[in-house]
Amino acid sequence: MLNPIRFLLTHQLKSPKTANHNSGFTLIELLVGMIIAVLVITPLLGFMINILSTDRKEQAKSNSEQEIKTALDYITQDLQQAVYIYDDAGLNGIAGELPPDNGEVGCDDAGANSCEPVLVFWKREIKEDVIPVGAGNCPPPQNGPDNCDDAYIYSLVGYYLVEGNNPNDTWSNAARIARFEISGEVPNANPPIDADDGFAPFDLSGSGDLETKMNRWTKAADNYSTNFGSLVLLDYIDKGTPNGVNPPAEINCTGNETRVPADNNVDSFYACVDSGDSYARVYLRGNALARIQQNDNDYNPNLAGSLFPTGTIQVQGSGSLFTR
Repeated sequence: MLNPIRFLLTHQLKSPKTANHNSGFTLIELLVGMIIAVLVITPLLGFMINILSTDRKEQAKSNSEQEIKTALDYITQDLQQAVYIYDDAGLNGIAGELPPDNGEVGCDDAGANSCEPVLVFWKREIKEDVIPVGAGNCPPPQNGPDNCDDAYIYSLVGYYLVEGNNPNDTWSNAARIARFEISGEVPNANPPIDADDGFAPFDLSGSGDLETKMNRWTKAADNYSTNFGSLVLLDYIDKGTPNGVNPPAEINCTGNETRVPADNNVDSFYACVDSGDSYARVYLRGNALARIQQNDNDYNPNLAGSLFPTGTIQVQGSGSLFTR
């Protein structure tokens, strides 16, 4: 009876020692395992980081391309109503009359030349249901008789390239495109539709050709009230090609077209304009790099096809002033 008990006790006392002797890894085995893990995990980690970085860049590029397309579509619809588009000489003639006034938000926070007018034109647009036929107000009440007529008015529209770098600004460190519009009053409208502050109609009387007359336009005596900073059409536009860097592919002005602005340093948003035919070709270059990094996001020709997407449009205005 004692022999089996002695055997069991001896076996139980020796088993832990044997188990302890055979469990765990030696220091060399651990080092070898760590080296193998590093050799396997490091390339995988780098691969994943590269995938995430590529996806981020592609997303930034896609967003910029979509926004540029939307902005150009908007500008196209605007220009299709143009009756006169200012070329560079015309913009120089009315430069002191255009909004924004000094101190407007978004233009004077980065220096006197932070706002560059590129597209400025007069357009003829329709205001629907603003003039009553008989008594009453317009527009007509819901489900009521339509006793209102439409009216045409002229508006002055402009698109600026804005390069603001104010750290308190809500926009990016890249450039942006801002739009203003001032419209004339609607005669006989009820309720009244007055002219916007600063609006004055162009004057086609006097001597000179059409360009000369349009270039004499002056604003009204009252100051503009348009909040220029709230009319940003598109952000993340490239500021322009740095000195010493080969410029990207551009549109070239030919025939009766003139470049607006004439300064070749402004090469991310400009137009080729034929004022006589109310025709314009517009070039626009975005900066998707500014979406993924805050600093050092100037134009880089090596990234031109990926992070600096471009777009162009050509538009024929639908109207003419018929003064020739």
